[in-house]
Amino acid sequence: MALDSHVIERFLYHEARLMDAHRLDEWLALWDDDATYWVPCNDDDMDPTRNVSVIYDRRGQLRNRIQRIKETLWLKEQAPRLRRIIGNIEIESAGAEEIVVGSNFILAELHHHRQTIWAGTAVHKLIPQGDSFRIRYKKVILLNNDEPLPNMLFLI
Repeated sequence: MALDSHVIERFLYHEARLMDAHRLDEWLALWDDDATYWVPCNDDDMDPTRNVSVIYDRRGQLRNRIQRIKETLWLKEQAPRLRRIIGNIEIESAGAEEIVVGSNFILAELHHHRQTIWAGTAVHKLIPQGDSFRIRYKKVILLNNDEPLPNMLFLI
């Protein structure tokens, strides 16, 4: 696959739409079997195996997290309404087997008549697959990751 920044942008926008629409099974299908999803807390770049993280999941753990979210949202809670804007997308490095992409996001969450704004950066490590990609790694650095965070009924 020839590297085309527009294809990468469309992939990130597609991922965001799936997350905002709570299409979590389709979102999980974007991930590689050997994937890592990491949301650090208290520091942007610490060792997640030795320090607490908001989320540090391998693919199997991520699948279990999605199941818990779906059970909570659809059995007990009304799902929050979500809209995210992805921007400042930059290809940080590109090899034949992996493309590293950085981006910024703003996410508006509306839940029980309360709106919360989330902001941060994301790093994706993407594996080219045909005319699309698989997510090997995603690190989400929340702007307020050193502050107390409420329980999230969604994936950031």
